[in-house]
Amino acid sequence: MTTTNPFDSAPILEGIRRWVEIESPTEAPEQVNKLADLVAESYRDLPATVERIAGHSGCGDHLVARSAWGQGEPGILVLSHLDTVHPLGFIERLPFRIEGDSAFGPGIYDMKGGAYLAYHAFRQVCADSARPPLGITQLYVSDEEIGSPTSRALIEAEGRTAKYVLVTEPARDGGKIVTGRKGVGRFEVFIKGVPSHAGTRPEDGRSAIRELGHVIQTLEAMNDLTRGITVNVGVVRGGTRPNVIAEDAYAEVDLRVPTMSDADELASKILNVKSRTEGVTVKVIGELNRPPYEKSNAGAALYEHARTIAAEIGFDLVDTSTGGGSDGNFTAPHTATLDGLGVDGRGAHTHYEQMYISSIEPRARLLYRLYQTLR
Repeated sequence: MTTTNPFDSAPILEGIRRWVEIESPTEAPEQVNKLADLVAESYRDLPATVERIAGHSGCGDHLVARSAWGQGEPGILVLSHLDTVHPLGFIERLPFRIEGDSAFGPGIYDMKGGAYLAYHAFRQVCADSARPPLGITQLYVSDEEIGSPTSRALIEAEGRTAKYVLVTEPARDGGKIVTGRKGVGRFEVFIKGVPSHAGTRPEDGRSAIRELGHVIQTLEAMNDLTRGITVNVGVVRGGTRPNVIAEDAYAEVDLRVPTMSDADELASKILNVKSRTEGVTVKVIGELNRPPYEKSNAGAALYEHARTIAAEIGFDLVDTSTGGGSDGNFTAPHTATLDGLGVDGRGAHTHYEQMYISSIEPRARLLYRLYQTLR
């Protein structure tokens, strides 16, 4: 008698394709909600309840799927996001297709592949005769790609009541798991100068753009690659015409820091940048958007457990830290968190985004075994 493999990559890939072909850019909440409809429907015949939290502030809905068992005590929280960075219509440029071991499509690697694996592994656990020791809650948010402004409070609340958090962001560098992420800060700089005619009365003016040049140099000097600190002035604008001394200038700044003490130090420095020109004002606003995800003792123990399971499945699970933020940043300060559990692949956010089909079975099995064995 032949038994079917519940982790056969072909049907799982077909499920991923259905999710990928519903485009879901963060800024198109009606599209995100269309995908949420499909995801919610997928739980209908499972021993689970699905709560739908209405979106607001231009973002789509969030879904919370809870197992029928193990609720009311700390269990496993699985974090996934349904939104992607690719704009609506990008699927015409990057249609779902298979070439060798790669499957292409917008958001397939970051992170519809991983989100679907978490769902599939849950489905398999539900098919088992025995229930796992811990309850499982799967949270699908609609706004991760813009910093999770409408889901952060929900993530933090669920994370604080969980014993473990598993994040289905994509694997890194050939299948590595993520056990640390930098904290992310976002700041805006507003500069006010004095306008005048650049040809006839330049001495009456105070250039906001010139002052912005000073501010950029001050901010860029805060970069310290040996400490893992990066400060990037990524957007600038200012002025009105070439023959007018600029009255206004503006910049947007990205900060990445590995530790909370670095975050406190650098945020303070950025917020306290001062004008070097009399008659020109500099105002900086902003904050840490995601706290650093530092490798805790509980997180290290969770990683070692996952590494043992991976070895039993037949692959070596290596960990790494990354500069990119995720929703795991919100839970790692207080709950054992393991990130990068999604599919392997490459090209997140690009026109060649792809996942490796060969990563489907081992990583789906890993999630399934984590659900079964964490206690």
